[in-house]
Amino acid sequence: MSLEELIPSNHSKSHLYAILIRTALVISTLIVGLIIPFFGLVMALIGSSLTMLVTLILPCACYLSILRGKVSFFQRSMCTLVITVGVVSSAFGTFSALSKIIQKLI
Repeated sequence: MSLEELIPSNHSKSHLYAILIRTALVISTLIVGLIIPFFGLVMALIGSSLTMLVTLILPCACYLSILRGKVSFFQRSMCTLVITVGVVSSAFGTFSALSKIIQKLI
């Protein structure tokens, strides 16, 4: 979408440019996936470590940080539980991806 917004306004109504940009992005992703070894495993490593951080850990941590004294014991314990589940899941996912990468290298 960012690349499509760079198209001048007199050409913005043409869908041909959008199709060409999207096709080029898909082809470049395909080339990167074929050239880089273990691309899927590297993406699994990045996803397992960062996805849990962004979806589970940071929202609860920010919520607790913003509403320091206003959260009840139940809310604090639920946020702590979600953060713990996020950290454990991230650790297992990262360990699994790293072990598969090491296994492929050996």
